[in-house]
Amino acid sequence: MNQRPTYSRPARPELFLILGSGLTVTLIIVIIAVLLIREHASALQAAKRSASNITQLINADVLRNVELYDLALQGLIAATSRKDLAQVSADIRHLVLFDQSTAAPFKGEILLLDKSGAVTADSSMLTPTPRNFANHDYFQIHQQSTDAGLFISRPFKVPCDCEQVWRIAFSRRVQGVNGEFSGVAVATMRLAYFDQLFSSLTIGSGSTINLLNSNGILLAQQPLMERDMIDKDLSSRSNFKRMLREGSGSFSGVSSLDGTPRLYTFTNVGRLPLIVVVALSSEDVFAAWKRAALLVSGATGVLCVGLLWLTWMLRLELRRRYRAEKVLSELAATDALTSLANRRTLDQRLRMEWDRTQRSGEPLALLMIDIDHFKSFNDRHGHQGGDEALRNVAQAIASSVRRPADLATRYGGEEFAVILPHTDSNGAGVIAEYIRSAVEHLPRVAGDTLPITVSIGISVADKNSHGSLEELLLCADRALYEAKHTGRNRIVDAQGL
Repeated sequence: MNQRPTYSRPARPELFLILGSGLTVTLIIVIIAVLLIREHASALQAAKRSASNITQLINADVLRNVELYDLALQGLIAATSRKDLAQVSADIRHLVLFDQSTAAPFKGEILLLDKSGAVTADSSMLTPTPRNFANHDYFQIHQQSTDAGLFISRPFKVPCDCEQVWRIAFSRRVQGVNGEFSGVAVATMRLAYFDQLFSSLTIGSGSTINLLNSNGILLAQQPLMERDMIDKDLSSRSNFKRMLREGSGSFSGVSSLDGTPRLYTFTNVGRLPLIVVVALSSEDVFAAWKRAALLVSGATGVLCVGLLWLTWMLRLELRRRYRAEKVLSELAATDALTSLANRRTLDQRLRMEWDRTQRSGEPLALLMIDIDHFKSFNDRHGHQGGDEALRNVAQAIASSVRRPADLATRYGGEEFAVILPHTDSNGAGVIAEYIRSAVEHLPRVAGDTLPITVSIGISVADKNSHGSLEELLLCADRALYEAKHTGRNRIVDAQGL
């Protein structure tokens, strides 16, 4: 009678199913990724346009107000050249000198300084208070240069009532008839103007609007990132260097102040040495995109997971079976009480290491360990106390055996064994001492005055050994017996017997 041949289940349909599902999921992910990338780029472009509009608004407003201050300075300089002013009264002279200064918002003082820096005219009073500003940057720059034009100073504080108010100064050189230096016309402006202007513009909570001069000095920031930000020198920061180099534009970078990723949009204020910077937080820029991306990604993920689940459902039982076999294998190799390897694992591993030693000639050490007086301990504390003592000793042994190739096992009852590949007698003695000391220093059980101790026997096989695996075990057992017979809590090497 002919026997019918048996056939294994065809693998090709299952392979096609896996490949088809994998390809479908891949295409879905690629399409969604492309769409999200495009939306991300759109969100970035929209943020750039919005920030650019803000910079243009600030640019126009600041430029208009600086022009008002410049007109006031030019009017003051023009009025000083009139020879008929000396013949009119002080009020008329004051009105003529400062006729153009009334329209400037947030204005402070408008002063006329002579060539030594002393105040000769003050917009706030007919008779100026004697003061000298020769040590200020807006005086020295005109004293040293004939073509400084309209100079914008660094921020400085001026006492006002009970507080100090930040200001900046606009200044122009006053020249004599022959072009010689005759003094400086100065107009100061309160930086509250920029705070009011910036506060009227809507940006994200983590974003800032900044005004810097071309030397990298921060003139205004809203909101302030730090209390002492005004007049801070940012010229050494890489972001500012890039702005100074490019003049205007946008780029993404990380703030050197707080480490926050930001979208920087910047532009020069006309021909003035001022730079407006709108620094939008990337978190604000992409907040809506992130919410949409999470929603789309979640829906896509559910769809893909569903496809994969349907594809792999046929293999699920096989995987469960494999995991169950693996768990059973681990349980079969592990002692349930101590979580160390059991006797079966010891026999298998010892045979494998013995064969390797025979081939390579490398030494193989075996430690046999027995808990001293365990029977009487068990009688005093019961089986529960005895089990706890076994677990503690096992943990002490395991913590003393640290190399990956070493193996600590429970040999049976209160006995343990440790396999030490590539270990000679001296090395085995060191590890045995670690174990003995670790066990001896375990916390004492309540009611016992003496610590738990172990006796250890060592047996080593090397290239000079001619015995068998059974003799290695027997020698370790004899050494253990000798350790217990000669006082316990000690280590005996079979080579010394």
